[in-house]
Amino acid sequence: MAEGNQTVIFQFLLLGLPIPTEHQQLYYALFLLMYLTTILGNLIILILIRLDSHLHTPMYLFLSNLSFSDLCFSSVTMPKLLQNMQSQDSSITYAGCLTQMYFFLLFGDLESFLLVAMAYDRYVAICFPLHYMSIMSPRLCVSLVLLSWVLTTFHAMLHTLLMARLSFCEDNVIPHFFCDMSALLKLSCSDTHVNELVIFVTGGLILVIPFVLILVSYARIVSSILKVPSARGIRKAFSTCGSHLSVVSLFYGTIIGLYLCPSADNSTVKETVMAMMYTVVTPMLNPFIYSLRNRDMKGALARVICKKKVFFCL
Repeated sequence: MAEGNQTVIFQFLLLGLPIPTEHQQLYYALFLLMYLTTILGNLIILILIRLDSHLHTPMYLFLSNLSFSDLCFSSVTMPKLLQNMQSQDSSITYAGCLTQMYFFLLFGDLESFLLVAMAYDRYVAICFPLHYMSIMSPRLCVSLVLLSWVLTTFHAMLHTLLMARLSFCEDNVIPHFFCDMSALLKLSCSDTHVNELVIFVTGGLILVIPFVLILVSYARIVSSILKVPSARGIRKAFSTCGSHLSVVSLFYGTIIGLYLCPSADNSTVKETVMAMMYTVVTPMLNPFIYSLRNRDMKGALARVICKKKVFFCL
């Protein structure tokens, strides 16, 4: 369909990952395993929290929402990537591309807010243990979760509507494995200054501020633990914060580097690898870092298994 000298785009082509043809099947198996691990790990967490009453606490309310977010976040991009790796057709419709971008932003932003809520929960539990239940009341916890969902929904909708007003002309090849917002902006033949300004402003609110709040929370946690100088206190500090902060840094570092601090010498391969880190690796690691290494989760798993054994014996 032509409008003047411009051709309106009705579909895009996803180039996918820069993988040699001879290694295609190997990487397909690897990504499929990673995706199944992500789905299984997060489903286990959701089921355990649902079935075990001992886990009906503020911390696990946030964990259940994080697991659901990770499951959906990975499912936004991975099935399409796996399909394209096995198919010769890597096209995606214009509407499908905007839909993928919307849900990618929604669940990515939701994870950002939930990580802040979890960091605050740990801060209150360790620094104010006697007042934990009064501070982290059910009303506050539900309000934090609902606020996270509302803010991320509006943020994702804002970027999607701004993207929908742009025109896309002759070039419809996206050098990525999903409909990345920055890649779409580069293809547009419209003025994208408004989009770029909104990305910079809202990115600071959605990414930078939560990242700083998480760092401050964990810094206060470490400071509180180390006030009692002992080898056990030091071990507890690193056990509580080290692995969590590593995943948080991986998630925020790659996103901030890609969207808020873009570099002119960033190659397509480099950007794709960085995107893989927060879209595939982080959702897979979160169940192990936040839950499956947790003694409460292990106890819940043991109790659920024991109940099933008793049920089958009856």
